[in-house]
Amino acid sequence: MNNKTFLTVHGGIYVVFALALFFIPSLVWPIYGVELNDQYAYFLSQHTSIFLGGLGAISLLLRDIEQGYIAKRLFLALFITNSLGVAITLYAGFIGIFTGFGWSDPAFFTALSVLSFYQFKKQ
Repeated sequence: MNNKTFLTVHGGIYVVFALALFFIPSLVWPIYGVELNDQYAYFLSQHTSIFLGGLGAISLLLRDIEQGYIAKRLFLALFITNSLGVAITLYAGFIGIFTGFGWSDPAFFTALSVLSFYQFKKQ
């Protein structure tokens, strides 16, 4: 996959989740087995959207990046970020926070990690 396509898809996914967790967290989180039972949990979901939206913006704004050192560093950073997502969401699943559809998150982050690593190796 070329850099532009990868970064467009990657950024789009992150922007969609950022918007969902900001505007409709009470609909999104129960799908993953997580209850939002007070204003603080609701705010933390919205707060998380800062980082998801930021990753989306970085990916979308840099989608015209050409192969080279900077692109390689970008894809390494995305690989690390997505790998952290694998670890954290697996932990949430193993300790019982994520149930039901929540187990899709480690698979999602694993797929993005593999794709990020593949883009990293291509540079």
